[in-house]
Amino acid sequence: MTATQAAHAPEPEPDPETQPPLHEDRLDYTPTARSVTLCRRRAARLLTEWGHPHHAGEAALLVSELATNALLHGCMRGRLFRVHLSLTATTLRIEVSDPRGERLPGLREAGADDCYGRGLLIVARLADR
Repeated sequence: MTATQAAHAPEPEPDPETQPPLHEDRLDYTPTARSVTLCRRRAARLLTEWGHPHHAGEAALLVSELATNALLHGCMRGRLFRVHLSLTATTLRIEVSDPRGERLPGLREAGADDCYGRGLLIVARLADR
C-alpha cells in the first residue's frame, strides 16, 4: 500500500472494549424492590448529566429490567447487587451483577397472562448485546 492509499484508507471501527470511559458509575444496592426504583432513576439522571438525555429512558429501562432480574433470581439475603454504567465515545455499557454468578439468566417465553418473564426479551430488543 502506498502512502497515498494509506491516507485515504478508512479507519477501523474502534473496539468498545478497549476505549477509555468518558464517564463511569458503579454503585451497590440492597436487594429490595425500592433499590430497582433508585437505580433506574440514577441511570436516567446520569445519562442526562453525561449529555445523552435522549438515551436516558432506554438506559433506565435496561437497568430496571436487569436489576429486577438480579433481585428475583440472583440475590441472597445480606448480599448486595451492583449496577455499573460506563460511557465511552461510542458505547454505553450497562452491567448488573449479583452474588449468584453461577445462575445465568436465560430467555424464556412468557404466556399472555404471565406477569413475569419478558425482561430479558426487552433487554435483547434494546441492547446490541
